[in-house]
Amino acid sequence: MAKEPERPGLTAETVRALARDSGATEQQIREIISLVGFDRASILREARLAAKDG
Repeated sequence: MAKEPERPGLTAETVRALARDSGATEQQIREIISLVGFDRASILREARLAAKDG
C-alpha cells in the first residue's frame, strides 16, 4: 500500500491524536479531513459522530 503524502498540519502524529481523542479510526480521520478540511473542531465533531455510529 502506498503511503499517502503528508499534508500541512496532517502528520501521522496529528491523525493518531485526533483518532485517540475522538474514538474514530485513523482512516476515518483521514476521510473526514478530506471532506471538512483541517478545522480541528469540525474534524472532532464528525469523528465523534462516526465513532458513535460505528
